[in-house]
Amino acid sequence: MISNNKDAYDFSFSQINGEDFKLADLKGKVILIVNTASKCGFTKQYEGLQQLYETYEKAGLVVIAVPSNDFGGQEPGNNEQIQEFCKINYGVTFPVMQKVSVSGTNAHPFYAWAKQKLGFGTAPKWNFHKYVINRKGQLVDYFHSTTKPDSPRLIKLLDKLFNEPANQ
Repeated sequence: MISNNKDAYDFSFSQINGEDFKLADLKGKVILIVNTASKCGFTKQYEGLQQLYETYEKAGLVVIAVPSNDFGGQEPGNNEQIQEFCKINYGVTFPVMQKVSVSGTNAHPFYAWAKQKLGFGTAPKWNFHKYVINRKGQLVDYFHSTTKPDSPRLIKLLDKLFNEPANQ
């Protein structure tokens, strides 16, 4: 049940290639999880997410794209089409997961947990909603779709988290 999950490391996704992707394998990293869509007004944020990943990967950032068709049917493609779209249009090199639901009763367990952990108003209301997880696997903040990847508020939080110890 959701309440038994203590931190983000209790969750996993399936990568777009079908391989299991355990957040526990990212212990000591700062994680940015973003629900994405290929036909959204915010889709250009892929470019900013890639730049953010390239800039901060060595500091310990992992960006994870979680495609979803929940909002406006803006991710109609299958997993192969999504992967191709991300690579061809935005040169995405960060992990992209298989398409899942991020809202409602069928939401992926991570998203149900995040909503429970941070509160109802913190759940995704549209594509490109962002969750930030610290080096200890704790969900520390969220950013609405309108927050760009190069937002000073997001960068300030990431910088703070990079300077915190990972103490497992």
